[in-house]
Amino acid sequence: MRIPPLTLASLSFTIGMFPSMLMAQAAPPSNNTSNSTATNTSSVVGEILTPKHPATPRITGPKVFGVRPGNPFLFKVTATGERPMTFSADNLPSGLSLDSSSGMITGTLQERGTNAVTLHAKNAQGETSRLFRIICGDTIALTPALGWNSWNCFAGAVDDAKVRSAADAMVSSGLIDHGWTYINIDDCWEAGRGTNGMIQSNQKFPDMKALSDSIHSKGLKFGIYSSPGPKTCAGYTASYQYEDQDAEQYGKWGVDYVKYDWCSYGKVANAIRTEKYAAMLPADDAAKLKSLADERAAIEVTPGNKRTEEQKSRLKAIDGEFKGVISKLKPEDRERIELEVVQEPYAVFRKSLDKVKRDILFSYCQYGMGKVWEWGEKLGGNSWRTTGDITDTWKSMSGIGFSQDGHEKFAGPGHWNDPDMLVVGQVGWGHPHPSRLTPDEQYTHMSLWALLSSPLLIGCDMSQLDDFTKSLLSNDEVLDVNQDPLGKPAGRISMNGTVQVWARSLEDGSKAVGLFNLGDQPASVSVSWQELGIKGPQIVRDLWRQKDLGSFAEKFEATVPSHGVVLVKIRPAGTAASK
Repeated sequence: MRIPPLTLASLSFTIGMFPSMLMAQAAPPSNNTSNSTATNTSSVVGEILTPKHPATPRITGPKVFGVRPGNPFLFKVTATGERPMTFSADNLPSGLSLDSSSGMITGTLQERGTNAVTLHAKNAQGETSRLFRIICGDTIALTPALGWNSWNCFAGAVDDAKVRSAADAMVSSGLIDHGWTYINIDDCWEAGRGTNGMIQSNQKFPDMKALSDSIHSKGLKFGIYSSPGPKTCAGYTASYQYEDQDAEQYGKWGVDYVKYDWCSYGKVANAIRTEKYAAMLPADDAAKLKSLADERAAIEVTPGNKRTEEQKSRLKAIDGEFKGVISKLKPEDRERIELEVVQEPYAVFRKSLDKVKRDILFSYCQYGMGKVWEWGEKLGGNSWRTTGDITDTWKSMSGIGFSQDGHEKFAGPGHWNDPDMLVVGQVGWGHPHPSRLTPDEQYTHMSLWALLSSPLLIGCDMSQLDDFTKSLLSNDEVLDVNQDPLGKPAGRISMNGTVQVWARSLEDGSKAVGLFNLGDQPASVSVSWQELGIKGPQIVRDLWRQKDLGSFAEKFEATVPSHGVVLVKIRPAGTAASK
């Protein structure tokens, strides 16, 4: 039953061992009112919490979209509900048109400014509308990317057919109706170079332009991968000294997203670093550095797994001698040089992308070196990896996700922290298997990444989506937290042993809050209104179940299962849930 507003000083929300067991109980009242109780039925591990979508139309996806003046515009209005469905828009700016059957908005905007548009979706069961802002200016990626990447499922086995299959599955599964947009090829598509140094795709991808056109025809967007070094992580041709040619080719192919992975640039960086240090040292020390660098390069020609113990020992000694020489420099000079070295390849490719008349989201993949979150925006990045690669284990996922506190102050519309791709569904890096994360851990994964405003890139085999995985990826109230136009990622507001509370402000004035239990046993987790900076009675809504839980006077408390989460939205009593 619904808990009457303004009757409880506090309320305790209890979840049993599994995420399906839901029960709210009143704490002893402090104002002599009677206790109230709300219950939900329980089920088994892996219960699907996301409710079925109604037949009536509901518009989904981002509420704001950025485009640069004069660049091609592609945005698909997405909605759940019975098909067929028609779409329309009020106040669509000049230069854009909307296809009423597909919901695709295309064209070109020339004038800078914010355009307030009202979107409409209609089917046999009803009609709905939603406000939508189109901002024409210098900033794209006003909300984090939603899409798919090939690496975590296929790795080097990726090919044209698998990418087309992923795009088809994005449509047939209905995920496209929830705002999922990008279809991104990771490594292993590259061949050598053709005329004028233009990058070519290998035999697994016979026609990149045709693949791109096919993806775009569905209302999806196309992403690709490279490295600033001479080779990619898997040893294919990369972009070093061909940055302009690669950016130009991407534009011709219709690329919308570029992941730029550090990899073999490490050797280039060593050479640049040595030159920069040597320029600041006396001649003898400069010569010593260059000699050490040459010796290291000669050893590193041999792959790491084939080096002798003597070579490995010598590399350690070289590193020690190198550090000894550069220790003669001021710490601030060393820090400046290190930062310049890690920034340089991304600044170079940013300039190349700026020469292309196309909005291409630029994703740095350099694992957080040089505290990239502090300077990524300045160099024109739209997202940047903050950690090493994720795997489908609790240790990896939780270690990455819960280490993001403090990074939130550097992210916002157009520039996002990226703690790596999602590891739900069939993953396996070329050897597919169901994610080793438990259902509770997968709810934690999705909830935390949504709170963090992380790019959400599905890493599983899209042709093998099970109902549970689809439910994780199709909860619009959870996705709305990730896509909130205010763009203020969550930070940790409390930690007590193995329990943590993370929270973020949303555009409508409400708060999204995750109550997490990192321990091995169920635990009570609470958040007070004082911690959230709010006052007065508040409505608490369970976002996974899309259900209001009642009015709470001072705090919210939950018993959370091991490695689990309770994800809620908190708004002032008397206000309706946002649509």
